[in-house]
Amino acid sequence: MKIGDLAEQYKIELESLYGEEEATALFGLSAEHVLGLSPVKLKMAKHTLATFVDLQKLLSILNDLKIGKPIQHILGVAHFYGSVFQVNENVLIPRPETEELVDWMINDHATVRTQKLKVLDIGTGSGCIPISLKTYLPDFDVVGLDISPEAISVAKRNADLIGAGVEFIEANILTYQTDTKFDVIVSNPPYIRELEKQQMHNHVLAHEPHLALFVTDDDPLVFYQAIADFALTNLNLNGRLYFEINEYLGAEMMEMLAGKGFKNIELRKDMQGKDRMIRTTISGGIA
Repeated sequence: MKIGDLAEQYKIELESLYGEEEATALFGLSAEHVLGLSPVKLKMAKHTLATFVDLQKLLSILNDLKIGKPIQHILGVAHFYGSVFQVNENVLIPRPETEELVDWMINDHATVRTQKLKVLDIGTGSGCIPISLKTYLPDFDVVGLDISPEAISVAKRNADLIGAGVEFIEANILTYQTDTKFDVIVSNPPYIRELEKQQMHNHVLAHEPHLALFVTDDDPLVFYQAIADFALTNLNLNGRLYFEINEYLGAEMMEMLAGKGFKNIELRKDMQGKDRMIRTTISGGIA
């Protein structure tokens, strides 16, 4: 089968599930992974016959996509902030809005990148946040924390592969205590309410870890409350606290943080225009 014909088969069989544009993009990702072809070279190779082995690999990927398995889980990798991260069913697939949060943090600290600031990422998952921070702010002392030993294993492997010296701690932030002080604390904790499940794609519900996604409807800020309390004790003066948040709970988040005495609270929208990120400091901190 010619590569161009296979691309058309992907489009026909996936269009109803993903839409034409995404179906085309999925073939591009699959072909790059299996054939090693860039998007430009892929267009030039549309009349080239795929080998039997490559054809079987690409058809196997197509079959997995048809049942809703995420392309990142099929290929075992996800691209995030210029690096390639290994992912599996034990960690959330890194998302563009989290890249925006990382970018905000790196830009905030660009002028102090040679200082020995200590950073803690809570709910680290694949390690995409702390590893990216360590990559671009190499003098920072960066730590990632997660309750899942499987997630910690993935994060450690990613740090080794990317060459980022990040420390990882297996712990539950709801009960975790330490005397260590941090200059920056960041978290993208579970924040999706049960009532929002019906708005989500089936492939997310079926293939991504619910432990990292969902909170109860009656206590949706449970992790934010705990992390804010932890920050009040463990964040140095003039340090910053960053959150990725539920787009529907921006006002509630700002009210909660203000009630605990945080200052300079800034709510920021993502590229989709959704309330998605917050930055704040403890009382007496800088903006």
